[in-house]
Amino acid sequence: MSVESERALDALMLPFSQRVLSWPEGGALFLRARPGPALQLAGPGLVCEQSFRPAAQGLEAAGHTVVPETPGRRYPLVLVMPPRQREEARALFARAIASTAPGGRVVAAMPNTEGARSGEADLAAIAGSVANLSKYKCRVFWTAPLDGPADAELAARWAALDAPRPIAGGRFTSRPGLFAWNRIDPASRLLAEHLPADLAGRAADLGAGFGYLAAELLDRCPRITSVDLFEAEARALELARSNLASYATRATLGFHWHDVTTGLPERYDVIVTNPPFHAQGSHERPDIGKRFIAVAAQSLVARGRLWLVANRHLPYEEALGAGFAQVRTVVQQDGFKIIEAVRA
Repeated sequence: MSVESERALDALMLPFSQRVLSWPEGGALFLRARPGPALQLAGPGLVCEQSFRPAAQGLEAAGHTVVPETPGRRYPLVLVMPPRQREEARALFARAIASTAPGGRVVAAMPNTEGARSGEADLAAIAGSVANLSKYKCRVFWTAPLDGPADAELAARWAALDAPRPIAGGRFTSRPGLFAWNRIDPASRLLAEHLPADLAGRAADLGAGFGYLAAELLDRCPRITSVDLFEAEARALELARSNLASYATRATLGFHWHDVTTGLPERYDVIVTNPPFHAQGSHERPDIGKRFIAVAAQSLVARGRLWLVANRHLPYEEALGAGFAQVRTVVQQDGFKIIEAVRA
């Protein structure tokens, strides 16, 4: 977890540690929950909703109840860690209020550098007046006891902001908050354009997003017999499943809510990836891409082939050299590099 996120979690628990608010007997729902020592201050009955697999695993390891989604039930307290993307954050505020039982509260926290003041204003716009505390270069803000949204029309509009919608001329469905959610990522497009037609056998897409690269692999490489999609964000994987439904008669498809950095359960003839180089924070994390490369090397059969795209400046060459017998740069274009690596 990034320093900003850990500090925001500390701020989120401030009203309870300072006894400004009391923990309700009926428990609480934590939307976009993050693991961290501050959660030790939470009272009984905490349910953590987290769709990002590494964060979910961290919460599970700390002994918390974790679910990818909690539709229907209402809680006397809803905690929120809003994301940076504003449409997604507004939709999350609307959902938090809809998940709050009569007389309950919503409590949210954000780093100042990720739009805390705007987040507080947005929650006030939909819920009415809010109180706040500032500490750790973060802001925690909470509603008065609620009986639904203060502005029901605005709440309905904001709830729809996160709805899946068609992109790329209707070829795919995506939603706010996902990587390159409203377009085809140019790096992934460049990789797709250079995939050779002779790729064959069992394939995996690491960090599959909403399924673009897997679809292109199947369209361009007729000898691919199966594709396993590994994606840490459950919201993206759900869309990948629907986006690739028409390919189910063409190849065997597997959809895995999985943190690639922990390794893969199978071995493959082909792996394609546009590895992430940020976690849930904003700072570059080239170590994630390096780990994707190491896992790919471990998970390919002899003479198996990795096709990778990355920003040109990312230092992946040492990791590629350590894991593969042959490495070649296929093209460098528009700030990206396409690399083919062959396992010994």
